[in-house]
Amino acid sequence: MFQSSLQFAKDLDANDSLASYRDQFHFPKTAEGEKKLYFTGNSLGLQPLNAKNRIGRILDEWADYAVDGHFYSEHPWWDYHERMAPKLAKVVGAEPSEVTIMNTLTANLHFLMVSFYRPTSTRYAILCEEKAFPSDQYLMKSQLKFHGFDFESALIEVSGNGSAPTTEDFVKAIEENKDRVALILLGGVNYYTAGVLDIETITRVARSHGITIGWDLAHAAGNISLKLHDWGVDFAAWCSYKYMNAGPGSLSGVFIHKRHHDQSSIPRFEGWWGVDKSERFQMNDSFKPAVGAEAWQLSNLPILALAPYDASLDLFEEVGMASLTAKSKQLTDYLEFKIREIAEQTGYPLEIITPQNRGAQLSIYIPNNGRAIFDHLCENGVVPDWRNPNVIRVAPAPFYNSFEDVYLFAERFKDAIYSTDSSVK
Repeated sequence: MFQSSLQFAKDLDANDSLASYRDQFHFPKTAEGEKKLYFTGNSLGLQPLNAKNRIGRILDEWADYAVDGHFYSEHPWWDYHERMAPKLAKVVGAEPSEVTIMNTLTANLHFLMVSFYRPTSTRYAILCEEKAFPSDQYLMKSQLKFHGFDFESALIEVSGNGSAPTTEDFVKAIEENKDRVALILLGGVNYYTAGVLDIETITRVARSHGITIGWDLAHAAGNISLKLHDWGVDFAAWCSYKYMNAGPGSLSGVFIHKRHHDQSSIPRFEGWWGVDKSERFQMNDSFKPAVGAEAWQLSNLPILALAPYDASLDLFEEVGMASLTAKSKQLTDYLEFKIREIAEQTGYPLEIITPQNRGAQLSIYIPNNGRAIFDHLCENGVVPDWRNPNVIRVAPAPFYNSFEDVYLFAERFKDAIYSTDSSVK
């Protein structure tokens, strides 16, 4: 399928219907003014060109309207996030009323656990993956501590067979612990290996046993195909600064399935911006919830932070997830081809620990000299990601990475091996 030459990569780019979107993003540059080979969209996506214009538009409206910008500017602030919801819903496979934007990822997971982690004397455990992203581990352990449980016994951490746990591992763990699990919280895409779980299957098994299930989609939103509504997911949250390209530390998205919208028995922390819009400015002392996921909002949103998120969502709206994931698969498969070619050419002990069910990332295990190879790449115009103790993560994002980028990365990766290890011939 794939060929080794630079011309082959250029031919793939020439036939790529999304190639022009590369020009819609700012790239970091070398000292010589050349675009760096950027493969870290799984940590921070590149800035869309239109982000600055969107922020500038808000600043102009603030200058021209001051407080009246909430209602009378060309793009009123008080319902700014509502205009983004239909675009965001398409990215995660939801109905518009099931998504909203608020806070940041871990804060939102804490707030959602107020509603969905409701332990009893017999069902109190939280089931998660072993070695989940540290923030999620802190989240779950602190929630258990808050509720008076010992996380040594109340946190069920599912391990894999020498690697990240699979869908089958989680299904087995759910079946074995179904009578004491109150909540399942998993990452849809493993941050370390980039393996994708079968969210639909795990959700179905959990719900068949009456277990609430939520998903941390930090590495999934904007990266893989999601159908949160159809799959019956109870709740989910994600950050927007990775594959969603909304800017460093930008706002989080939240999904709450519509079957939970009208259940007055579900507790939640409440704030002014969760009040029904028809009564929000009547200053009532009783809380009438807004419709849908917006009822979980607490405060009015930072509009300047929403602006670049909105600019990015416009690109998602134009392209659609089906086209993005199709290119993502081809790019990542081509990257795998080139890495395996290098391993064969150099005889170097490289191992791709990312399974075939994946998004836009390969994790390359390098048992020897990995950090020196990584540093050499960074010194030569490449931006990959290092994860201790010995993994380089490479994320070819379909919006802005080209097939030629992948080819050039492979060439510099091979050069890094030769330059840092004199034993390689």
